[in-house]
Amino acid sequence: MMVKKITSVVTHSLYVLFFLLAFQATAQAKGMDLVQTLVSQLGISGEQATGGAGAIFGYARDNLDANDFATIAQGIPGMDQLLEQAPEPENSSALGKAGSMLGGADSSLGGMAGLASSFESLGLDADMVNKFLPIVSDYVGSASGDQAMALLKGLF
Repeated sequence: MMVKKITSVVTHSLYVLFFLLAFQATAQAKGMDLVQTLVSQLGISGEQATGGAGAIFGYARDNLDANDFATIAQGIPGMDQLLEQAPEPENSSALGKAGSMLGGADSSLGGMAGLASSFESLGLDADMVNKFLPIVSDYVGSASGDQAMALLKGLF
């Protein structure tokens, strides 16, 4: 009788462990889906894809309130790693300075200039931002929902 109980507990524990490992692997694979999609559709390196996606998410984090960014981030596995891989934007461009001095709604000019400079530091042309956005937005929509996608698209 005792052996059956022990066997049952061990079996249930293994099921739980298997489920947790499968869930973690699925979450990591989903995060890699975005990077792999960017690599395959845009013909760029994994480092460029990770850094560019991180730069876009960093721009969103810096320009949305915390709750709105949390709505976007909730379904994105590896968000912290994406943000960490994003190059720091350079705010030394004339457009960035002009956007900062204008303030208000026009301050997004400076943010967009910073985003473009992040892409340039990855070896990508600034116009690649416009190629990343639909892919990243679609991914956010599928991972975090339509409201999250609308929040991200509203920034651009």
